[in-house]
Order: sequence, then C-alpha cells, then structure tokens
Amino acid sequence: MSNPFDIHIPTATVLGDYWPGIQIYYPPVKYAPALGLYEDLEQASLRFKKHAWGTNSHTLIFDLEDGCRQKEMSRELLRMELPHMPKRREVQVAIRINPFRTDEYEKDLQLIRDLSDHIDVVMLAKAGEAYGSPEIRDLSAVLVGLNHKMTIQPIIEHPKSLKIAPDLMQYATVKHVVFGIHDFSKAMGIQITPRNWTNELAYFMNQILFEARIAGKGVIGGVETLIGNSMMPENFVEPDDVRRWLDLHGDEESRVVYKHACEESAMGMTGKQVIHPYHIHPCKVAYTPSPTDTRTKIAILKAAIEADALLGGAIKFNGEMLDPPMFGKALQTLLRAHALHALSVDDSAFAVEVLRKLPAQVVRENWPYGVIL
Repeated sequence: MSNPFDIHIPTATVLGDYWPGIQIYYPPVKYAPALGLYEDLEQASLRFKKHAWGTNSHTLIFDLEDGCRQKEMSRELLRMELPHMPKRREVQVAIRINPFRTDEYEKDLQLIRDLSDHIDVVMLAKAGEAYGSPEIRDLSAVLVGLNHKMTIQPIIEHPKSLKIAPDLMQYATVKHVVFGIHDFSKAMGIQITPRNWTNELAYFMNQILFEARIAGKGVIGGVETLIGNSMMPENFVEPDDVRRWLDLHGDEESRVVYKHACEESAMGMTGKQVIHPYHIHPCKVAYTPSPTDTRTKIAILKAAIEADALLGGAIKFNGEMLDPPMFGKALQTLLRAHALHALSVDDSAFAVEVLRKLPAQVVRENWPYGVIL
C-alpha cells in the first residue's frame, strides 16, 4: 500500500492552522478610574496604536459583550483602526460579539460585514444557551459568505452549552472552543477562587476536553483575575530560568497564573485568555515548548528513525526505554511549538518529514488539528 504522504502536500496543510495561543482582552474604549470617565475616540485611537499594534500575544480580543460599556463608540473605533493595523502572521484578530439574536448581536454582525477582511475569529458569547447549536450554524452561514478563513470560537459559559458541546463543535468553522469559567461557575452556583479554580472546575474542564478531543477541536483555557506588579522579561524562555525569575523577582500572583497555565498546557489546551499584559509572557512560556525541550524531542525522533522503530520497536534514550507512544508525544511537542509560532523553518520541515513516514491513521491519533487530504 502506498504511503498517503508520497504526494506533495504543503507544509502548512500538513501541520494545520496556528492555534489561538495566548489571547489578551483589549478594551476598545477604556474607562480611566483616575479621571472617573471613559476615553474619547482620539484618546482610544492613540492607545490602540501604542499598545494593540505591538502586542506580544498570539490573539487580540476586542470585547463587545460583557466587558464593553461603550459599545457604539467601540464599534466606531474598530471601524477607524482595524483597516490600518499592520497585519502580522503571528497575531490573530478576534471580536467577541453579543449573544445570538440580540439587538447588539445584529449590530456586531454589521461590524463584521464591514471589516471582514480584517477579522480572523468571531467569539460567540453564551453560545448555545438560547437556541442551541443552530446559533453556530446560522453564524457560520454568515461568515462563510464574507471570508472563508474566518472561524468561530463558541464560549461555553453555561451547563446547557456544555451538554450540547459536541453539537457546537460539529461545524467546520469551529476549530477551538472557550471555557468561560466565571459565567459557568456562576450558572452552576460554584464559588471559585482565583488560586484554586483549576481544581474547583476540573470535572467540567475535563468534560470539555474529552468532547473536544473526540471532535478534533482545541480548548481555550480560563481567564485569570489576579494581577500582580511584576512583568517577566521576554528573554526568559527555559523552564529553569522562568522558575528562577518567579522565585527571585515574581510576586504571588505571577506564580499562580504561571502554575495554572502549566496545568492547562499539560492537559493539551490550545490557548488561554488573559486580561493584563503582565500575564502574556508567563502564559506563553507555560504553553510553548522550550528550545531545549524541542531539541530533545527532535533527538528522540531522529534516534527512532535511525533505529527504524518509529512504527514499532523500542530504543534506549538517555537511560530511558522509549517506544512508539513516546515517539508520538515527542512529535506532538514539535507540532505544538509550530502551532504557537515557536518552531524554526528547518524544524518544521523535520516535523513534516516525520509525519510523512506515518500512516494517516497514526497521524490523526497524534494530531487531530492537521488537514491531511
């Protein structure tokens, strides 16, 4: 039987789309507590150019729902600014819109129609709570007619939404879903705490992850509310350096946020939402394989290929016995790094080379996010 990877397949197609990664909520029009009033359009525009243009997050979220009081002014600002914002491959633009078929929802849709060339993701608040999965079907029909690359990220904020999660994930426009921990816990009557919410909501988080893995979709983790006073330098990328900085210079809030991000990453989540720039880098290093980890995984895969053990057999590596499931995990590390814009061109090519040595079914078992056709 011929290997399905014998034909030429573009690298990006094999490896799949980039992940949402670390998503920061950016308020279009911001309230200034010191002044006791909201920005005007000129002030908001200056802040937009200063901070939104140069963000180091993977996704910019412009919230038009719960976090937005000045909705009309915010839409006006986005109409003014988004067409002029420099496009960067490593940064996606997301709009969080109001619940389905509300008056504000219709206004949000008109904004999306006007700016369809400048929006990558539409986040639907309270997805499925009122009308079920047809909300995603109808929104998909609108978006496909505007820009076929635009995707939907349903926000699961209620047990009703969790119950129909497989239905929400069935549409091709949905690549990732968001776990809205604060609204969800409110709906359940669960009193979560900023330091222990990952344990307090673990049961429901596992349910979402289980359904998403079956559907081949990603899950975006919860928003942290703790804001400290320490900003980690971006040149700290190795785990030992990160932990040393947290011990010596970080505050308790930074350590908690980093710990939660590490837990979510270990669970296989594909992104995390944050509300403050201080959160971006700790969460990025928690989610992204480090350069040392990447080099180790490449060495494991090269040793497996050299021993002809990729599809069966075992090797000894650094005093440990490794077999195909461990090779699969090594490959997942490379693919995760690629999905988060952290894999070099040469290493991405090596990942594709490994993928081409595997049967399609094995690839799907290891990586459901690629498009292998």
